Amino acid sequence: MRIPVLVLFSAVLALSACQSRWNPANWWDKDTTAAEAVNPLIPDQTEDGQSFFAAKETEEYRGLPIDKVTSVEVHRVTEGRLIMAIGVASVHGTSNVRLMLPKEGGLEGGVLTLNLMGRPPIEPIVGGSDQTREVTTAVVLTAQQMAGVRTIRVKALSNSIDRRIR
Repeated sequence: MRIPVLVLFSAVLALSACQSRWNPANWWDKDTTAAEAVNPLIPDQTEDGQSFFAAKETEEYRGLPIDKVTSVEVHRVTEGRLIMAIGVASVHGTSNVRLMLPKEGGLEGGVLTLNLMGRPPIEPIVGGSDQTREVTTAVVLTAQQMAGVRTIRVKALSNSIDRRIR
């Protein structure tokens, strides 16, 4: 008598792990299968009715030029070129630093110009050494964006640095 009870208990325990009609937990409830179940971790739509994975419209970037650029490096990567710039902001707390193309177009005579921009804090703290106000950013430009470019120029408020592409 012990062996049949043990086998029955093992079968019920094993079947309770599956998501089928053989699961004893589903015997007195309506039949739901794994294919019909909805994953609660991935919402179908957001509150505004758009898909959760749809690209959001971004607001216009409102950064100001960084005070000076101190270093520019250009590295070859699989996608194209990685341009990394280090600059010194005029105040502490500058965030969201970016390398941006000017609105009038950045490519002129084989020179691609990028502006070093950042958002200053609401309550800026002036002073301190250059090391405490240092900001770093990078951007990857594809081979198509780099077509015809021989030199990259990163402009700041008070200076600019040029790097030739090999």
